[in-house]
Amino acid sequence: MEKVELKFLRITYSHTHAGAYALILAEMHGDRRLPIIIGGVEAQAIAIQVENIKPARPLTHDLFKNLSDQLGITLKEVVINDLVEGIFHAKLVLEQNGTEVEVDARSSDAIALALRFECPIHTFEFIMSAAGLKVEDGDEEKEGTEKGEKTEKTEKKNIRSATLEDLHQLLQDALDNEDYERASKLRDELKRREGTN
Repeated sequence: MEKVELKFLRITYSHTHAGAYALILAEMHGDRRLPIIIGGVEAQAIAIQVENIKPARPLTHDLFKNLSDQLGITLKEVVINDLVEGIFHAKLVLEQNGTEVEVDARSSDAIALALRFECPIHTFEFIMSAAGLKVEDGDEEKEGTEKGEKTEKTEKKNIRSATLEDLHQLLQDALDNEDYERASKLRDELKRREGTN
Protein backbone atom coordinates (compact mmCIF):
# COMPACT_ATOMS: atom_id res chain seq x y z
CA MET A 1 0.00 0.00 0.00
CA GLU A 2 1.17 3.50 -0.84
CA LYS A 3 2.33 5.48 2.20
CA VAL A 4 1.79 9.20 2.66
CA GLU A 5 4.14 11.16 4.94
CA LEU A 6 2.48 13.58 7.34
CA LYS A 7 3.62 16.33 9.67
CA PHE A 8 2.00 17.84 12.73
CA LEU A 9 0.33 21.14 11.81
CA ARG A 10 -1.73 22.31 14.79
CA ILE A 11 -4.39 21.55 17.36
CA THR A 12 -7.62 23.53 17.20
CA TYR A 13 -10.68 23.60 19.44
CA SER A 14 -13.56 21.50 18.14
CA HIS A 15 -16.59 23.62 17.22
CA THR A 16 -19.02 20.70 17.42
CA HIS A 17 -17.75 18.50 20.26
CA ALA A 18 -17.61 20.21 23.65
CA GLY A 19 -14.25 19.69 25.32
CA ALA A 20 -12.75 18.04 22.23
CA TYR A 21 -9.98 19.18 19.92
CA ALA A 22 -9.02 18.58 16.30
CA LEU A 23 -5.47 17.38 15.75
CA ILE A 24 -4.52 18.52 12.25
CA LEU A 25 -1.86 16.62 10.31
CA ALA A 26 -0.66 17.98 6.96
CA GLU A 27 0.50 16.00 3.96
CA MET A 28 4.26 16.54 3.69
CA HIS A 29 4.26 16.61 -0.12
CA GLY A 30 0.76 17.79 -0.95
CA ASP A 31 -2.09 20.04 0.10
CA ARG A 32 -4.35 17.70 2.06
CA ARG A 33 -5.07 17.81 5.79
CA LEU A 34 -6.01 14.90 8.04
CA PRO A 35 -8.17 16.02 11.00
CA ILE A 36 -8.36 13.68 14.01
CA ILE A 37 -10.74 14.44 16.90
CA ILE A 38 -9.06 13.97 20.28
CA GLY A 39 -9.87 14.70 23.91
CA GLY A 40 -8.55 17.49 26.09
CA VAL A 41 -6.03 15.31 27.95
CA GLU A 42 -4.60 13.99 24.69
CA ALA A 43 -4.43 17.52 23.26
CA GLN A 44 -2.56 18.67 26.36
CA ALA A 45 -0.01 15.84 26.03
CA ILE A 46 0.72 16.95 22.46
CA ALA A 47 0.67 20.69 23.22
CA ILE A 48 3.16 20.31 26.07
CA GLN A 49 5.68 18.82 23.65
CA VAL A 50 4.95 21.27 20.82
CA GLU A 51 5.28 24.26 23.18
CA ASN A 52 8.46 22.76 24.69
CA ILE A 53 7.01 22.90 28.21
CA LYS A 54 8.97 20.87 30.74
CA PRO A 55 6.71 19.50 33.52
CA ALA A 56 8.21 19.06 37.00
CA ARG A 57 7.77 15.28 36.77
CA PRO A 58 7.63 13.15 33.58
CA LEU A 59 4.19 12.66 32.07
CA THR A 60 3.20 9.27 30.65
CA HIS A 61 4.57 9.90 27.14
CA ASP A 62 7.78 11.34 28.59
CA LEU A 63 8.11 8.26 30.81
CA PHE A 64 7.74 6.02 27.75
CA LYS A 65 10.45 8.02 25.96
CA ASN A 66 12.79 7.86 28.98
CA LEU A 67 12.28 4.10 29.37
CA SER A 68 12.86 3.54 25.66
CA ASP A 69 16.07 5.56 25.75
CA GLN A 70 17.35 3.56 28.74
CA LEU A 71 16.48 0.22 27.12
CA GLY A 72 17.86 1.12 23.69
CA ILE A 73 14.46 1.11 21.99
CA THR A 74 13.98 3.41 19.01
CA LEU A 75 10.60 4.55 17.66
CA LYS A 76 11.29 4.33 13.92
CA GLU A 77 7.92 5.57 12.72
CA VAL A 78 4.26 6.03 13.55
CA VAL A 79 1.70 4.75 11.05
CA ILE A 80 -1.97 5.70 11.07
CA ASN A 81 -2.96 2.41 9.53
CA ASP A 82 -6.75 2.15 9.62
CA LEU A 83 -10.00 4.09 9.84
CA VAL A 84 -12.92 2.14 11.29
CA GLU A 85 -16.31 3.83 11.80
CA GLY A 86 -14.65 7.24 12.01
CA ILE A 87 -11.99 6.10 14.50
CA PHE A 88 -8.33 6.28 13.45
CA HIS A 89 -6.06 3.39 14.42
CA ALA A 90 -2.29 3.63 14.63
CA LYS A 91 0.78 1.50 15.22
CA LEU A 92 4.24 2.20 16.58
CA VAL A 93 7.15 0.69 14.68
CA LEU A 94 9.81 0.03 17.35
CA GLU A 95 13.35 -1.31 17.01
CA GLN A 96 15.68 -2.78 19.63
CA ASN A 97 19.00 -4.50 18.86
CA GLY A 98 18.06 -4.89 15.19
CA THR A 99 14.68 -6.47 15.98
CA GLU A 100 11.61 -4.57 14.76
CA VAL A 101 8.16 -4.90 16.33
CA GLU A 102 4.83 -3.20 15.75
CA VAL A 103 2.57 -2.15 18.63
CA ASP A 104 -1.03 -0.94 18.38
CA ALA A 105 -1.70 2.54 19.75
CA ARG A 106 -4.34 5.21 19.85
CA SER A 107 -3.62 7.79 17.15
CA SER A 108 -3.33 10.62 19.71
CA ASP A 109 -0.78 8.67 21.78
CA ALA A 110 1.13 7.72 18.64
CA ILE A 111 1.40 11.37 17.55
CA ALA A 112 2.42 12.47 21.07
CA LEU A 113 5.23 9.89 20.96
CA ALA A 114 6.24 10.72 17.38
CA LEU A 115 6.78 14.34 18.43
CA ARG A 116 8.92 13.27 21.39
CA PHE A 117 11.01 10.81 19.37
CA GLU A 118 11.09 13.14 16.33
CA CYS A 119 10.23 10.22 14.08
CA PRO A 120 8.27 10.20 10.80
CA ILE A 121 4.46 9.98 10.75
CA HIS A 122 2.84 8.08 7.88
CA THR A 123 -0.59 6.99 6.77
CA PHE A 124 -1.89 5.21 3.69
CA GLU A 125 -3.38 6.73 0.56
CA PHE A 126 -6.74 4.99 1.14
CA ILE A 127 -7.06 6.81 4.49
CA MET A 128 -6.15 10.19 2.93
CA SER A 129 -8.67 9.55 0.16
CA ALA A 130 -11.38 8.71 2.68
CA ALA A 131 -10.71 11.29 5.40
CA GLY A 132 -8.25 13.84 4.01
CA LEU A 133 -9.39 17.36 3.19
CA LYS A 134 -7.88 19.38 0.37
CA VAL A 135 -6.87 22.94 1.19
CA GLU A 136 -6.88 25.40 -1.70
CA ASP A 137 -3.96 27.78 -2.31
CA GLY A 138 -4.24 30.85 -0.10
CA ASP A 139 -6.42 29.21 2.55
CA GLU A 140 -3.52 28.99 5.01
CA GLU A 141 -3.09 32.79 4.89
CA LYS A 142 -6.68 33.32 5.95
CA GLU A 143 -5.91 32.09 9.46
CA GLY A 144 -6.54 34.76 12.04
CA THR A 145 -9.44 37.13 11.44
CA GLU A 146 -11.52 34.60 9.54
CA LYS A 147 -10.68 31.60 11.72
CA GLY A 148 -13.74 30.32 13.51
CA GLU A 149 -16.03 32.96 11.98
CA LYS A 150 -19.25 31.67 10.50
CA THR A 151 -22.19 33.53 9.10
CA GLU A 152 -25.65 33.06 10.62
CA LYS A 153 -26.81 31.60 7.32
CA THR A 154 -24.14 28.87 7.46
CA GLU A 155 -24.93 28.07 11.10
CA LYS A 156 -28.65 27.54 10.41
CA LYS A 157 -28.26 25.35 7.32
CA ASN A 158 -29.07 21.73 7.82
CA ILE A 159 -26.54 19.52 6.06
CA ARG A 160 -29.14 16.92 5.13
CA SER A 161 -31.52 19.41 3.51
CA ALA A 162 -28.86 21.44 1.66
CA THR A 163 -28.53 21.13 -2.10
CA LEU A 164 -25.37 19.67 -3.63
CA GLU A 165 -24.34 23.19 -4.66
CA ASP A 166 -24.89 24.43 -1.08
CA LEU A 167 -22.89 21.52 0.30
CA HIS A 168 -19.94 22.34 -1.95
CA GLN A 169 -20.10 25.98 -0.83
CA LEU A 170 -20.40 25.00 2.85
CA LEU A 171 -17.43 22.65 2.45
CA GLN A 172 -15.33 25.46 0.97
CA ASP A 173 -16.44 27.82 3.78
CA ALA A 174 -15.49 25.23 6.41
CA LEU A 175 -12.06 24.76 4.82
CA ASP A 176 -11.56 28.54 4.61
CA ASN A 177 -12.33 28.79 8.34
CA GLU A 178 -10.15 25.75 9.10
CA ASP A 179 -13.15 23.99 10.65
CA TYR A 180 -11.91 20.59 9.53
CA GLU A 181 -14.38 18.66 11.63
CA ARG A 182 -17.36 20.32 9.92
CA ALA A 183 -15.63 19.93 6.56
CA SER A 184 -15.25 16.22 7.22
CA LYS A 185 -19.01 15.84 7.87
CA LEU A 186 -19.86 17.84 4.77
CA ARG A 187 -17.47 15.74 2.68
CA ASP A 188 -19.09 12.55 4.01
CA GLU A 189 -22.55 13.85 3.10
CA LEU A 190 -21.36 14.78 -0.39
CA LYS A 191 -19.86 11.31 -0.88
CA ARG A 192 -23.07 9.71 0.38
CA ARG A 193 -25.23 11.67 -2.06
CA GLU A 194 -22.93 11.43 -5.05
CA GLY A 195 -22.61 7.69 -4.46
CA THR A 196 -26.39 7.27 -4.74
CA ASN A 197 -26.71 9.25 -7.97
